[in-house]
Amino acid sequence: MSRARLAALLMAAAAPLCGTGCLVQPWAYDRMQNAYQHDKDFKTPILPPIRNGFPAPRCEDPPSDQEVMRLFNERQVRGVPYFYEEFQDDITIVKNLLVDRIDPPRFFPLVGMAQLHHCHWECGVYYNDLKQSSFPYPAYIRKPKVEVFYIDKDHLHLYVGENPDTQRETLLEMTKWR
Repeated sequence: MSRARLAALLMAAAAPLCGTGCLVQPWAYDRMQNAYQHDKDFKTPILPPIRNGFPAPRCEDPPSDQEVMRLFNERQVRGVPYFYEEFQDDITIVKNLLVDRIDPPRFFPLVGMAQLHHCHWECGVYYNDLKQSSFPYPAYIRKPKVEVFYIDKDHLHLYVGENPDTQRETLLEMTKWR
């Protein structure tokens, strides 16, 4: 076999590999985003004290759709393109408040006296699961599915005593609202 013919065969074999670009899996970017971008998700906020004579605060901040989808995407199967792939479509998120309770005041390290406000949410993700394969023969399966996640959005309320003047001053100091 001549050198020119051998070189042509090697170039023809290497051409498909050169045109594909980087061989990084498509899910690598999402995994890096989940690891480094959302560092404040699990930190408990400290809110102003609960004032006497005012209605008790309620859990009015449900988990965002982004938080729920981040949990949902952690459980998804990473397939191999064209051999086995999974997709989800027609996604609907339903959020239900399960627990809205305030504990009596107690001491928390690095915070001091505070009341723990429990906010527990049940988030249901309704979707159609699509499984697709192109090798060794084409296959396409579609099923409706549901996944349920339980998310805690607990936070602390400072406790400064029963004196209304102290409560009001602490509220103004923390919120800078007059």
